[in-house]
Amino acid sequence: MPDMDSFALVIFGITSNLAQKYLIQVLYDMAEREILPKEMAIIGIARRQMSPQDFQNYFHESLHLENIHHKHPIKEDVFKKLCKRLHYISGEFSDPSFYPRLKSFMSGLTKRGFHCNNRVYYLATYPDLYKSVFEGLRNSKLNRQNGGWVRLMIEKPIGHDLKSAKALNKLLLKYFNEDQIYRLDHYLGKETLQNILTFRFSNGIFEPLINKDYIDHIQITAAEDFGIGARGGYYDVVGALKDVGQNHLLQMLAFATMDAPSEFSNEAVTTRRIKILQSLVPQPKKIVFGQYKGYEQEKNVNPHSDTNTFFTLKTYINNERFKDVPIYIRAGKKLKQTVTEISIVFKNPINRLLKNLGSGDEPNVLIYRIQPNEGIVLKILTKVPGHSVKLEPEYMQFCYKINPHAHYLPDPYEHLLIDTMKGDQTFFNAAEEVEAQWAFIDPLASARSKPLLYEPGTWGPKEADKLIQKDGRQWLEPSMDFCRI
Repeated sequence: MPDMDSFALVIFGITSNLAQKYLIQVLYDMAEREILPKEMAIIGIARRQMSPQDFQNYFHESLHLENIHHKHPIKEDVFKKLCKRLHYISGEFSDPSFYPRLKSFMSGLTKRGFHCNNRVYYLATYPDLYKSVFEGLRNSKLNRQNGGWVRLMIEKPIGHDLKSAKALNKLLLKYFNEDQIYRLDHYLGKETLQNILTFRFSNGIFEPLINKDYIDHIQITAAEDFGIGARGGYYDVVGALKDVGQNHLLQMLAFATMDAPSEFSNEAVTTRRIKILQSLVPQPKKIVFGQYKGYEQEKNVNPHSDTNTFFTLKTYINNERFKDVPIYIRAGKKLKQTVTEISIVFKNPINRLLKNLGSGDEPNVLIYRIQPNEGIVLKILTKVPGHSVKLEPEYMQFCYKINPHAHYLPDPYEHLLIDTMKGDQTFFNAAEEVEAQWAFIDPLASARSKPLLYEPGTWGPKEADKLIQKDGRQWLEPSMDFCRI
């Protein structure tokens, strides 16, 4: 990796669940791989009073929390090196007097040899505090790019509907230029999702088949076999459709169906994604909402909650390339298994040979497996070895060499943090992109009724199956037979 500018990573909300679960882990990974710039400072900010030693202890404890995303061991010598970069300042984000203290704090770090003229502000905090943070940074001239660059990273969701998203984008542009704003959807940092672009546009084999002449339909699944955990306070307000449907799943669809960009650049790639998102047809009568049994007993959940923990919908892309190709999307909590994938189901040719044999009419399926068993596979029919002709489905597969105790696959947050350091916005959301997503989701959210109850460990309410069965199709059962460790 080429040398990158040193900078100060200023994390507002360092004690948040978001920072503990993702950001702290990724900073350790980057330290272990020795890819953090030499003079980089990591500045944590929260209300809690902590001494430098307290802050290091907090980091150490966070690294040892049970975390499905980071299972590899923590090396104490790496942690000690990381500690040399760690700095902490307490304060209230809504207190205007805090920001001059922050400015003085960073000036002191600069005198000690850290490079704080370049800055990334990472907001791991509630959106209702954004304005106070932005005002404080501007009034203390900490948003100015004098003698260095300044960039802002903010997490999804960007707003809670189209109106609020537009208002937030307008607020952002009051304090920062668009090329300084990095709207983060961590799915855009996932290796397999990014690899879809290479697979499609750097090879000449499959792209000619990605159209209405060859594709029967598209399925997208984002399932989790666990519940909401400790996120009740947030999740009960948002629900599944807005939590993952408005962002992750629409981005997956955009990558799988966008036209080839003219070049591999932020503007060219983002323009193609936006075009797909603006072409999606919302169908409020073709959506089913569900809630797993027992959800109302979860911590910080309204005991009479009608929040959706599952949804499935049908949509189309209103363009010539995918005319009349139905797209089925489903996502939810406490389902049968944890799996996220895009399945491109091809049409069976009329003159297919051996279609009268067992499995002979099974379609070919191109699967982008985002997680787990990450890879890109093609489901095909093959002859079973022997003297008689029998068919069985098999997989042609590209798989990552995964060792769960190493970090061969960079964490999505690592990808996105490095892109921010480089000033590359290709895998971040533009304002127009976010607004196109909400323009599609708002009519569906408005159609929300009381969710249908479903048993944990199933694929959701039966009505979700009926939605696709009405069209003479079935949901594919995600397979774990490929890309196994």
